Amino acid sequence: MNNFFLLMKSEMVVTIIIFLLLIVKISRGMKNELLLSIVQLLLLLNTVIALVYNQEGSLFDGMFRTSSLIGFQKGILSLGTYLISLLCTDWLKKNSNLPEFFILMLSALLGMFLMISSGNLLMFYLSLELSTIPVAALANFDIDKRISSEAAIKMILSSAFSSGILLFGISLVYGATGTISFAELPSKVNSGSLQTLAFVFLFTAFAFKLSVVPFHLWTADVYEGSPIAVTSFLSVISKGAFAFIFLTALYKVFGSLHDLWYHMLVILSIASMVIGNLFAIRQQNIKRFLAFSSIAQVGFILVGMSGGGASGISSVVYFVLIYVFSNLAAFGVASVISGQAGKENIDDYRGLYQTNPFLSWILALALFSLAGIPPTAGFFGKLFLLAAGASRGNYWFIAIAALNMIISLYYYLRIIRSVFMDKNEQPLGPVGKDSDSRFALLLCAVGIVMVGLMSWIYEYIQGLK
Repeated sequence: MNNFFLLMKSEMVVTIIIFLLLIVKISRGMKNELLLSIVQLLLLLNTVIALVYNQEGSLFDGMFRTSSLIGFQKGILSLGTYLISLLCTDWLKKNSNLPEFFILMLSALLGMFLMISSGNLLMFYLSLELSTIPVAALANFDIDKRISSEAAIKMILSSAFSSGILLFGISLVYGATGTISFAELPSKVNSGSLQTLAFVFLFTAFAFKLSVVPFHLWTADVYEGSPIAVTSFLSVISKGAFAFIFLTALYKVFGSLHDLWYHMLVILSIASMVIGNLFAIRQQNIKRFLAFSSIAQVGFILVGMSGGGASGISSVVYFVLIYVFSNLAAFGVASVISGQAGKENIDDYRGLYQTNPFLSWILALALFSLAGIPPTAGFFGKLFLLAAGASRGNYWFIAIAALNMIISLYYYLRIIRSVFMDKNEQPLGPVGKDSDSRFALLLCAVGIVMVGLMSWIYEYIQGLK
């Protein structure tokens, strides 16, 4: 029993928080300010618990498995969820359905934890659905806005379509191999035509969830229609979780099909970087801009995945950690401005430095990191991704990725120039005075700088198993 609670400590903590929120909801309730403070404290506790004393083991006849690396991945997702609760404090305090919001978000987080720890394809599918359906409800949390309902519908339809593809792929895998266990599949997977077809279906389902081109068409519309807190969760936490389980699927389950999935990763990585960058240039809405930016970032994650081996795993996990700080800092600034000034267009950010220097510097630091400019952590993250991808000796692929980094500089620096150099006759007034959001933005800024400069963090990730 002690072993059970130790191996499932992250899942147990999240489940307890969900039940506490249900009790609050069915009781007389409490004020949003008090409830939010309690939830933030519990989320911080969940982050600490997820990061300490992780060990390797399995439960339920191998359906659930964990290790020090999986525990660290859960810690990254918990940290991101905690930062979102701080960054969107102003919006959350005004929300009349605060318990429901966190119940849905934590249910999705619980599904992601179980998905990362899945030991067979059935467990993976059930946890994937648990991590997806609550997010579709969250996308429609601004019930009075039609665009929010449209976002939820597109999220449900795209998720149902990708789930259907995934289920068909799982059925083919079981029919061809006679097992769905991650421990048994590696010895039975070969390059036969039926198994190859099954893998293509599974790969396509992952591509949908990660918003890989050409399976990205739902992303920008869902991001724009959802509340920024939900958009942040989708962009960072959801993508991070699917990147982690994708690593497991490629390296530990379908490693024998390496030649196949390597070429698929190369093609889709290039397409994601190019399409994401080109469409990001054209965007005027900050959420759509960050949506296409995240698609381009996924392209770089695929570069690291293509390397294979320990370097590929450590580079992707390290980059996701950096991505949490960088992208949440950008979304945090957008959340503050949207919540207090009601502005979401990039043109509204002109002259922001005149009235909001703190937000301007945080946004600039976040965009510098997303662009991969030294000495921010984003530079080191992309450097390790490119180094992992170059391990196969495919240098033209790395050259294309490097060229896309240069292209991304244009649209990131365009916003920074608008914030610091362009004049605005009607600039935004001072916003972002809330102490919680400012603290979270400061944490993100420290993370953007220190995660890159402290080399022991990458070395620590390399040592996890």
